[in-house]
Amino acid sequence: MPDAILLDIEMPRMDGFEFATHVRNDSILAQVPIIMITSRTGEKHRERAKAIGVNDYFGKPYSEETLITSLQNVLGKTLKNK
Repeated sequence: MPDAILLDIEMPRMDGFEFATHVRNDSILAQVPIIMITSRTGEKHRERAKAIGVNDYFGKPYSEETLITSLQNVLGKTLKNK
């Protein structure tokens, strides 16, 4: 089981929204935090990700510090819920 999933919207065969929806609907993976990192930074994309249950969302390019902080936040929340 992964500790977290880093995901882009643009992927071959299945987009990131579809993948995140599958994860959220899977009884084993549903609680795994998802961070979406993408070039699509519009509000409609952010809102769709939020509605699916994506834990954090930020645009490219991004700083390593932003990613590390996000991982610490979502993993900290996950560890507290176990």
